[in-house]
Amino acid sequence: MKNEFSDIDSLPYEPESNDLIANLNIIGKKIINKLKLAWEKWLKTLTKYVFVTGTVLFVIFWIIFYGIPVFQELALSLIPETHKEYITADSKFVDKYKDKTLKNILKLQRKLDSNTPNSAYLVINTTDNSFRLLSGKRLVRKGVCSTGSYTLLQSNDDKQWIFKTPRGVKRIHGKTTYPVWKKPDWAFIEEGLPVPPANDNSRFEYGTLGDYALSIGDGYLIHGTLYQRLLGLPVTHGCVRLNDEDLKAVYNTLSIGSKVFIY
Repeated sequence: MKNEFSDIDSLPYEPESNDLIANLNIIGKKIINKLKLAWEKWLKTLTKYVFVTGTVLFVIFWIIFYGIPVFQELALSLIPETHKEYITADSKFVDKYKDKTLKNILKLQRKLDSNTPNSAYLVINTTDNSFRLLSGKRLVRKGVCSTGSYTLLQSNDDKQWIFKTPRGVKRIHGKTTYPVWKKPDWAFIEEGLPVPPANDNSRFEYGTLGDYALSIGDGYLIHGTLYQRLLGLPVTHGCVRLNDEDLKAVYNTLSIGSKVFIY
């Protein structure tokens, strides 16, 4: 006779399996609840910060686009009448000062006109190396020239020369055709040569100064040049160089005593 309990081990253990599923369901629900609570907490915090940030931004924009103009209008409305009168008086002062300035300008213009020679004179601009030859207010000729290089030369015995064109009001002291250049000491030092005696033949150089020369005092000349391609550049030792045609016009126009304005 077959034992009714002989196959009991082959049957599944139902109660144990059901308990495991139930436990898993409980754990899952707890996890879901915790996640839900965390999400709700984070969402509340985020909402709070968004609200605060939005409020701050709103206040800032209100102040910039509405509050400041309102305050400005209010401040202007509070300005007393006495201050408004002061502003009007200040504008009158400006007009008075403007009139005074115009009078000073006219005064200076009259002074300039009175100092403008009626005869021919020469104006030399050492900044852009240009010249204007005028007669009264009439322009006779203009062009380029060369003026001092502002370089420094120093000898072995500590003598120094700065090659600059003197500025100010000069006059024509002398006029010469076919001038001969008597080379000064610095000309030999610059070339690295020994300095000869004062009247040594090596000091006299022909043709270097062009066909004409006009003296403006202190050894400075208005003369021609062999290096006309350099005109317009500050390359001289202090004299004023012109091209052949300009030099001839200046020589024929200016007289002894004519003014030369150098600036």
